[in-house]
Amino acid sequence: MNSIDIDVGGTFTDLVLTRNGSVTPAKSPTTPYDLSVCFLNVIEEAAKNSGMTAEQLLGDTQIIRYSTTIAMNRLIERSGPRLALITTEGHEDAILIGRGAQWVDGTRVAERRNLAVQNKPMPIIPPELIVGVRERVDSTGKVVRPMDEADVRAKVHRLVNNGARGFVVSLLWSFVNPAHEQRVKEIIREEYKDYHLGSAPVVLSSEVLGKLGEYERTMTSVLDAYLQRAMQIELSAMWDRLRDKGYRGSFQMIHNSGGIAEIFKTTASRTYNGGPVAGLIGAQHIAKQLGYHNVVTSDVGGTSFDIGLIVQDAVRNYEFRPIIDRWMVGITMLQTLSIGAGGGSIAKVNRALGNRLEVGPQSAGSLPGPACYNLGGTAPTVTDANVVLGYIDPDYFYGGKMKLDKAKAEQVVQQHIARPLGVSVHEAAWLIRQVVEGNMASAIRKEVHLRGYNPDDFVLFAFGGGGPTHVAGYKQDIKRAVIFPLSPVFCALGSSILDNIHVYEKSQRMMFIQPFTQQFVVDQDQFNAVVTSLIDVAKLDLAGEGFDPDQAIFQLELDMLYGGQVQVKRTSSPELFIRGEAYARAIYDEFEREFAETFSRLVVNPAGGVYVDNFVLKAVLPTVKLNLPTRALEGPSPAYAQRGSRLAFWPEHGDLRETNVYDGMALRPGNVVEGPALVETQFTTIVVPPGLIYSINQHELGILE
Repeated sequence: MNSIDIDVGGTFTDLVLTRNGSVTPAKSPTTPYDLSVCFLNVIEEAAKNSGMTAEQLLGDTQIIRYSTTIAMNRLIERSGPRLALITTEGHEDAILIGRGAQWVDGTRVAERRNLAVQNKPMPIIPPELIVGVRERVDSTGKVVRPMDEADVRAKVHRLVNNGARGFVVSLLWSFVNPAHEQRVKEIIREEYKDYHLGSAPVVLSSEVLGKLGEYERTMTSVLDAYLQRAMQIELSAMWDRLRDKGYRGSFQMIHNSGGIAEIFKTTASRTYNGGPVAGLIGAQHIAKQLGYHNVVTSDVGGTSFDIGLIVQDAVRNYEFRPIIDRWMVGITMLQTLSIGAGGGSIAKVNRALGNRLEVGPQSAGSLPGPACYNLGGTAPTVTDANVVLGYIDPDYFYGGKMKLDKAKAEQVVQQHIARPLGVSVHEAAWLIRQVVEGNMASAIRKEVHLRGYNPDDFVLFAFGGGGPTHVAGYKQDIKRAVIFPLSPVFCALGSSILDNIHVYEKSQRMMFIQPFTQQFVVDQDQFNAVVTSLIDVAKLDLAGEGFDPDQAIFQLELDMLYGGQVQVKRTSSPELFIRGEAYARAIYDEFEREFAETFSRLVVNPAGGVYVDNFVLKAVLPTVKLNLPTRALEGPSPAYAQRGSRLAFWPEHGDLRETNVYDGMALRPGNVVEGPALVETQFTTIVVPPGLIYSINQHELGILE
C-alpha cells in the first residue's frame, strides 16, 4: 500500500513517501498563516523528487496520515468562537476553580517559581457565558431533581443574546445517565434549528468523554468545541484540494493516544501533540528490531525539543495529569515532554540577571526564521550559531535549496551576544550551543531520573533536523546515540507504522479485592458487561469507517488503585473478560507489578483492598510495518565518502580548525568516522566532536559514542 505521512512542525513540514516498498523523505517550510499551503507544497516536493506530478502521485496513493499543530496554534491565538457552558446549577465555577491547580497547569518551572507574577489563564468561556440549570442526577444515574425545561429555555435565550455562538453542555454524572444532556441539546435545537442562520453547534460532555472527573470532562468538551470549527475549516480545505488533485484514498489524523483514525472520526483534543507521539511509536518499533529495551527518544526541531521514554519495550507511560495548553483534560495521552529549544530558539543576554545568556523558549519559527534565512529575522538563533561555527554549510542547507547568509548570522551574534558578553563571535556562538544543549540534557536527566531509572541503562535516539547536529552535546550521561538516515523526518516515518487505534473509556467504580480479607470479590458479570458495551461501540465505529470489525484486536487497560491511596495506575490487563478467580488474579498480579515499578514496592497494599476506577478499551487494526535492512559490514575507512573540508570551531582547540566533511549518504556499513568531523546529509549535519566516533552499523544506522 502506497502512503504519504506528513508532520507539520514549527519551522518545517516533513513528509515520508512509502511507495512500492521504498521510503523517500521530503521537506518544505511551514506556512503558519495557512497550513494547507505547506501541506500541498511538501506533497508537490515529494512528487517532483519522484519524477511525477502531484496528481499522479496522489492518484497512486491509498492513505495519507497527518499530524498537525492546528489545535495548539488556535489556542495560542485564542481565535476560537464565543462559547457558552451549560452545567448543573451550583457548579458554574468548576472550570474557573480548575481543581485549584490552574495557576501552574501548563507553565514552565521558571514561571512557577516566580509566584509574584503568576496568574490564572484567561478562561476560554467567560463567567457571563456560564449558566447552571435546575436538574440533578446522582452518581448511580438516578434522577433526583427533574430538569426544569422552562429554566433551560430562558437561559439558552440569555446566552444567545450575550453573544454565544456555540454550546457546551456538561452536567453532573451525565456520563452515567446522559438523558438530561440530550434533552438540553433537543431544547437548543427546538429554539435554534439546524437550518437557521443562528444555529449553533452543541457539544455534550457525555459524548466527548464518558469518565469521572467533572473539571477534566468539561474542559475536554470545551476545548473540542473551541477548536472544532477552526480545524474543520483547515482540514476541509486540505481535503478539498486533495480531491481536486485526484486523491481518492483515506485521510487520517495522528492521535496523542498512539493511534490513527479518519479525520471525520477525530475530535480536536485527540490531535494535540500527535507528532511527538508518532515519533515515540516509530522509535519503539525500531528499538525492538535492534534489541534495545530502554530508549530515550529526542526530537530537535525548529521550535521545540521533544522527549519520550521506552521502558522495557513499552511506551505505556500516560500523562498523569494531561494538560493541553493551560487546561487539564481527561483524555488518554502518551507521555512526552516538550521544551522550547530548537534551531529557531532565540538567544539573548539577560542584563537584569547579570548578563546571563538565555536561549529559548521564544522561537523565530519559519517566518521570519533565523537571521541567516535573510527573511527579516533580526535575533540570533541556534541555527545562526551553527552557521557561525561552521557546522552548517550555508550553501548546502535544506539540500542546497535554501542558501543561508553567514555574514548576517555573524552580525546578529556579534551585536546581541558577543559584544555584551565581551567575547569573540565564535565563542559567543559556542556559548549559545552550550546553553541550549545544557537545557536539553537537563530535560533528559530529569525525565529519566525522576522516573527512577539509570541513564546507563538507556540508548538515545536522536532525530529531527537538529537532533544529529546537537546530540553529541546533550547525550552526556547516555553512552550511545543512534542516528537514522531519515532522522530529519522521523515523526512522519513513525506515523507510517502506526496502527489504526480507537480508544474508548468508561468510568465504573467497583471493588476488585476486599479489604482485610484480600478475597477477590469483583462482580464478574458487571465487569464483563462494561467491557462488552465498549467492544460493541468499537465494532460499530470500525464498521462505519469501512473496516472489518472481526479483524480488530481488542486490548483492555484498567485504572486501578489500592484502598486508602490516591495513586491510580493504569494497568495493561492480560484478560479481556473475567471467567473465574484465576483471571482476576492474573489482572491483579499485573497491576501489582506495574504499580510497584512506578511508585515503589513499599506502598503495595492489598490488605487495603483494590478498586477499579476506569475501563479503557483499545480497538487495534494492525498495519504493515517497515523492517530495517541488514547489510554486510565493510572496512572502517570512510575516505571515499569525504567531500572536502571546511573551517569549524572546536572549543577543545580554542579556534577554527580545518575539519573533514563526509557525505552521510555515501557512508557504508562498517565505516568509522573519527571526530572532529562533520557528516552531511540532505536535511541535517551530524556533528562529531573530538573524542567521539561515528560509525555505520549493519542496519545502515549511525552510532555516535
